[in-house]
Amino acid sequence: MADESNKVVAEVRDSFGKGAARKIRAAGKIPAVIYGHGTDPQHVTVPAHQVGLLLRKANAVLQLDIAGTDQLVLVKDVQKDPVLQIIEHLDLIVIKSGEKVSVEVPVHVQGEPYPGTIAVLEVNTLRLEVEATHIPENIVLDVEGAAEGTQFHAKDFTLPKGAALAEDEDLLILNVLVPAAVRADDDETAEAADDAAATEAAE
Repeated sequence: MADESNKVVAEVRDSFGKGAARKIRAAGKIPAVIYGHGTDPQHVTVPAHQVGLLLRKANAVLQLDIAGTDQLVLVKDVQKDPVLQIIEHLDLIVIKSGEKVSVEVPVHVQGEPYPGTIAVLEVNTLRLEVEATHIPENIVLDVEGAAEGTQFHAKDFTLPKGAALAEDEDLLILNVLVPAAVRADDDETAEAADDAAATEAAE
């Protein structure tokens, strides 16, 4: 939810192109464009350090102050330099309090499955329809004590109040299984035991 910690002072941008973008980034800012709700795209810059910290949270909602006017936005796309991992550009979408948006929320696995097994996450995010100002930071999946063969599907999650699943409810999210190396060791041990028993019987 947007609050004072999400308040960001944005400046209207009137210079464009790669050269202008480099100058903006050199000044410690990030070029961004705001769109949505039938409005013309608005080009702004935002402080790089502050916004970089806010973007550690998925689906960040920012309360922009643009020349004294408040504008609530959802960070829709983050473009980074593939080598330096510096944020080069942001796409921001206008949202309104109470409005529902479609977002991908990270899946967080907690707990330990049954000894000897591992929990394999097949899908890292779950798509939900949620209120724009109440986007959950993650969806928690508890695998404590889960036995081999246990599967968790999209429909098995307990969703936050007001959230609705926007995925196929049978989408496989996580598998609990025995690692191949452990299974091979168990098979070899069992085979050796069988051989020993057969030899003993023959004697």
